[in-house]
Amino acid sequence: MRCYKKAMFRTAITGTLAMVSLAMGLVTEASAGCPNLPGFKAGAFQPISWQRTGEFGPGSLLLVADRDDSVDRIVGFWRVTQVSKGTPGLPDGTLLNDGFQQWHSDGTEIHYDALSPPAHGNFCLGIWKKTGRSHYTLNHFYLNSDPTTNSLQARVQIREEIDLDRSGDEHFGIFTIDGYDLEGNLLVHLQGTVHATRITVKTDLKDLF
Repeated sequence: MRCYKKAMFRTAITGTLAMVSLAMGLVTEASAGCPNLPGFKAGAFQPISWQRTGEFGPGSLLLVADRDDSVDRIVGFWRVTQVSKGTPGLPDGTLLNDGFQQWHSDGTEIHYDALSPPAHGNFCLGIWKKTGRSHYTLNHFYLNSDPTTNSLQARVQIREEIDLDRSGDEHFGIFTIDGYDLEGNLLVHLQGTVHATRITVKTDLKDLF
């Protein structure tokens, strides 16, 4: 009887560990990547952030919001446009950039331009600094590729000087775009004005376009 109980106990433990391993595997698979259209199978569940005190201390859910008073007001997700003004040979008002921008609390930034073909490169990465009460300086770069040869053909630098409005939901400013060939020769210089509107969890797509 004692041997039988020990065997049953070992079987129960083995089954429990197997279920725990399976559950952990399912959670890892579900939260590993972005949603895969159609069906939203991958990434359907997002991991929960926990704040703990000590190795085995009590846990508590962290609040995640689109606006947080503990971080700089520029941080967030933005719809952004850049329009030519004062560029030689280019009419004022020409739309040069229309896309999305994220400003991160660590001083980095990412920008997606919907007007640039993906094959050329339509993402650029930057770094920002608060240089006034509501003034920010942004410096970012991207690489331009030739889609026919899949080779690098130009390097581009974009600079912005912007001011955040009192509401914290819009910013305005000026920008310059300078493109260089691989030998460092200036190919193009563009300049103009930039305007962005904050995107929140309540923003509807039809409000952006």
